[in-house]
Amino acid sequence: MDATKDAAAFEALAGVTTATLTTILLKKGLRNVWIRGAFPLAPGLPRMVGRAFTVRFIPAREDLATPESWSSPKSTRAAIEQMPAGCIAVVDAQGVTDAGFWGDILCARMARRGVAALVSDGAVRDLAGVLSTGLPVWARGAAAPPSVAGLTFVDWQQPVGCGGVAVFPDDVIVADQDGAVVVPAALLDEVVALAVEQERLEGWIMDEVRAGAALPGLYPPNAEQRARYEAAKQ
Repeated sequence: MDATKDAAAFEALAGVTTATLTTILLKKGLRNVWIRGAFPLAPGLPRMVGRAFTVRFIPAREDLATPESWSSPKSTRAAIEQMPAGCIAVVDAQGVTDAGFWGDILCARMARRGVAALVSDGAVRDLAGVLSTGLPVWARGAAAPPSVAGLTFVDWQQPVGCGGVAVFPDDVIVADQDGAVVVPAALLDEVVALAVEQERLEGWIMDEVRAGAALPGLYPPNAEQRARYEAAKQ
């Protein structure tokens, strides 16, 4: 990955809504890119963009899902120490909502390491403490019981299924008030170009609507309206 190239792409995506991205990806044949259950836990979070660092849980098995497992070399604590600055941690928590996969101390360490955000289909615990860390979090909600009450930690940087969506390490995550969307790494450049143009077009359409224009022929634009838009771009 080229850090300079990533920075330019991420800056562009910071101006693109997840709604637009799902439409662009749908046109590319990808219908399943919106992570179900991942919603912003605090109001007013800015749009976040970053490479996915994946964390995987499976359903709890009593001999493995124990408080002692937190001290294992392969644990949630160890995973956090591998997260690079600027990444977005994507935690496959199996959609479990009656155990908190992550808490405030873990989020505080992630924030200290410069992790950009946390996205999951599960629930956090210690919600007030999590929010106090300043780490932007998208999740299904909060639950008091610890992760081992419902989940077994497995590994990090593996393909995961988060909210019913396949996420691979280094895919790009964009998260805003509508949720979190996965942009496959191989499609990043193409999606950025298409999405930026789509946002520009929709901005022009919105200006036309505010000026009183009717929608038929405008949204989506027919040949005449497309020509007007192209002229306006000049």
